[in-house]
Amino acid sequence: MGKGGSLSDGVIKKILLSYTYVAIWIFLSFTVIVYNKYILDKKMYNWPFPISLTMIHMSFCATLAFLLIKVFKFVEPVTMSRDLYFSSVVPIGALYSLSLWLSNSAYIYLSVSFIQMLKALMPVAVYSIGVMFKKESFKSDTMCNMVSISVGVAIAAYGEAKFDSWGVVLQLGAVAFEATRLVMIQILLTSKGITLNPITSLYYVAPCCLVFLLVPWIFVELPILRETSSFHFDFVIFGTNSLCAFALNLAVFLLVGKTSALTMNVAGVVKDWLLIAFSWSVIKDTVTPINLFGYGLAFLGVAYYNHSKLQALKAKEAQKKAQQADEESGKLLEERDGEGELLAKKPNYNDLSVVLSPSYSGPGCFYVGGLFIQPHCHPQNAFDVVRTLGDDADALKRDMGPQQSNYTDLILVVEFFCNCLYVERNNEGLQCSR
Repeated sequence: MGKGGSLSDGVIKKILLSYTYVAIWIFLSFTVIVYNKYILDKKMYNWPFPISLTMIHMSFCATLAFLLIKVFKFVEPVTMSRDLYFSSVVPIGALYSLSLWLSNSAYIYLSVSFIQMLKALMPVAVYSIGVMFKKESFKSDTMCNMVSISVGVAIAAYGEAKFDSWGVVLQLGAVAFEATRLVMIQILLTSKGITLNPITSLYYVAPCCLVFLLVPWIFVELPILRETSSFHFDFVIFGTNSLCAFALNLAVFLLVGKTSALTMNVAGVVKDWLLIAFSWSVIKDTVTPINLFGYGLAFLGVAYYNHSKLQALKAKEAQKKAQQADEESGKLLEERDGEGELLAKKPNYNDLSVVLSPSYSGPGCFYVGGLFIQPHCHPQNAFDVVRTLGDDADALKRDMGPQQSNYTDLILVVEFFCNCLYVERNNEGLQCSR
């Protein structure tokens, strides 16, 4: 935090990088969806073989994932036994293959905009299946939210100008299998302490998908492809399409790793609206006012659900940090020889208010709002700490007086106290012990 509250070059660089990752992910996700629609739609490239297209993607992605992990050592592999692979990864691979097969098939029958509207049902499916497998607790308010999302999607479907029942069945099936896959990841992998990023996921899961897709491909699409003797594999089309699919997985890896899963969810909302606009303006799909009203209602429900999940996650993390701080404070207090007057085990708003009175300021130190501070007590995340204080932050600002009532000074105070295990007063003034 520089003078006058201006952002430092490092903070600006981080913000720009975050927006860059978001923009790359939106672009690649947008491109893959539109590219798949172009290849599969009978009115465009006219290659309506979704299983074949999915197998091409999986082959390409599995090969590149192998090179990145085993040859270039770009990503560390996950240690996994054969039994764990067959009991945990193989079922997830089966669900993933079904999800990809059905979702790609839906592009043959439905518009891009309507598919994005139907995908708004994903939180409903994940929550319902989570409750069924006892990974989520049933809450009436959450269920009401799920109902509002479902009603919004139903209204959007009612207003769809080119409604196709078989296409809707395919897309809803894809949502159901994808939601089950996400819940199974929690049950079969996360609960066992195994975390797979998008690259390692492709390394382990893509070969399973190929095997599972091979059976329906032999009976459904291979006979038709044999009859179509005029077809020649277009390396440019399918190569660039597969490269975009893999780049999307790499972008997910970067986006979640450098920002957060929440950022990805928010970026996904932006992407969905862009796709609807693109589908209407460029592909010339019909988007009716009822479509938009229904999707808008579903969008509000999804946004509220994501907000609720974020708040619950923040509360859980805060509780975990508080417990860790209390444990560390207790251990440190046991080792103390009793020197100094202990003011607080864990500094809070009351502690901040108590010390806002004139204090001694000696060489190498300074005071803000009367608080004795040493220069080395400044962490990097003080602004986030101030934001979480909420109404207490405004009250604290007022208590600091007219001369030290800006957020820069407030942040300095919070920087000092929120990084102390406890504070003691001795003949030199207030001291922070870590």
